[in-house]
Amino acid sequence: MIGDYSGPWNGWPRSVWIGYEPRECDAFIVARSSLVERSSTAIDVHSIILADMERAELYRRPYYRGHGNFLKDKISDAPMSTEFAISRFLTPHLARDRYPAHGGWALYMDCDMLVRADVADLFALADPAKAVMCVKHRHEPRERTKMDGQEQIHYARKNWSSVMLFNCEHPANASLTVDLINRVPGRDLHRFCWLEDDLIGELPAEWNHLVGYSGAEGGEPKIVHFTNGTPSMLGMRMPYADEWREQLHRWVRGPSEHAR
Repeated sequence: MIGDYSGPWNGWPRSVWIGYEPRECDAFIVARSSLVERSSTAIDVHSIILADMERAELYRRPYYRGHGNFLKDKISDAPMSTEFAISRFLTPHLARDRYPAHGGWALYMDCDMLVRADVADLFALADPAKAVMCVKHRHEPRERTKMDGQEQIHYARKNWSSVMLFNCEHPANASLTVDLINRVPGRDLHRFCWLEDDLIGELPAEWNHLVGYSGAEGGEPKIVHFTNGTPSMLGMRMPYADEWREQLHRWVRGPSEHAR
């Protein structure tokens, strides 16, 4: 996977990092299995587990569990709807540690997603001039709660960070240090505070389709994002739910040789 640079990503290591939330184990299964099943090439897929990040002393932010066992970050003085709310920004560090010679391109994605296309097509969009690439949503939900009763938090560039394609060796990403991740409010990280705006590249909308919010721009969604809650959560009925459940059932029945 490591070789001479011959294109936006060809010859560089490619890795995928999926945020893991214990309450959403089935969502992680769907995200990972749907990605692997549809990939035309070998992809190095990993989970970002908060306890692992803490043991490695990469995640040192103080937080506590409040009402309903929900998390609250003390630095931000704000709820964390998932354990990967902030640990996601460790992705370039983890990728560079995985591939010391060259971190290459690393894709981060939330676990509440269904991948419906070949992720190699997403890596093919990588622009070496950009430090990170994402779908630039204008997401301003009116609901006060989401998922399993979590508070709906409003912040700048909401959901831009739910799918991020990192250029791990871009000089600007050197500013995304472990110290910064453990020191600044989460809302600053979610707006890419370490980058100038012209270093944030734009991915087509179909690579992070927000169920219930995104329109028909870009055609058929390639990554479906159940940002308000997955189909397995009580009372959740939404588009693509049957497809999500079929992916889960297919994994339960036994993965195909390709998915293994």
